[in-house]
Amino acid sequence: MSEWRKLAQAWHTRFGTSSLADGAAFAQAVAAACADPELRLAPAYVDVATRDPATAERISALAAEHGLTADPTAVAQLEIGLDTADLVEIGPFWAAVLTGSTDSFTGNDVMDPTRRVANLWFQGTTPHEAPRQRFHLDLWLPPEVVPSRIEAALAAGGKVVYDDEAPMFTVLADPQGNKVCLCTSEGR
Repeated sequence: MSEWRKLAQAWHTRFGTSSLADGAAFAQAVAAACADPELRLAPAYVDVATRDPATAERISALAAEHGLTADPTAVAQLEIGLDTADLVEIGPFWAAVLTGSTDSFTGNDVMDPTRRVANLWFQGTTPHEAPRQRFHLDLWLPPEVVPSRIEAALAAGGKVVYDDEAPMFTVLADPQGNKVCLCTSEGR
């Protein structure tokens, strides 16, 4: 699985292509051989995600047949976390707003079945008054990408506010204190 990186819910990678037509041919081969992957086609690459490691291996074999090279460091997944003391009260609202259906609210998450909207998950907190920060971003990255992102954030005026559970996640804050978690699959 060296060509893939586990992000939030799935295995992800990017295969570079020489043209949109080559990418489309590869995407068609993947669609014919595999039932469940998510494919995003662009002129110079195809991004692929799957929850099944065996499917990922089949896709890597197809990529090799097409002469494509993987760049797993080019993938990322954004999730939004919302702190709440009562997710049952607000979860249906956010599901309806983000996806058009309260059916998209399951467990602690709102997940868009079309995968066009970032996942929203609810982090349990004790009751509190505003203006405590309630939203934060979870940016899922390949583990080897995180140090350079932290370095860039620090150079841009940010600071590390929590790294006791790194590399699983590291919390950064912008100069005004707004937070983002850089997340990896390591240690989970």
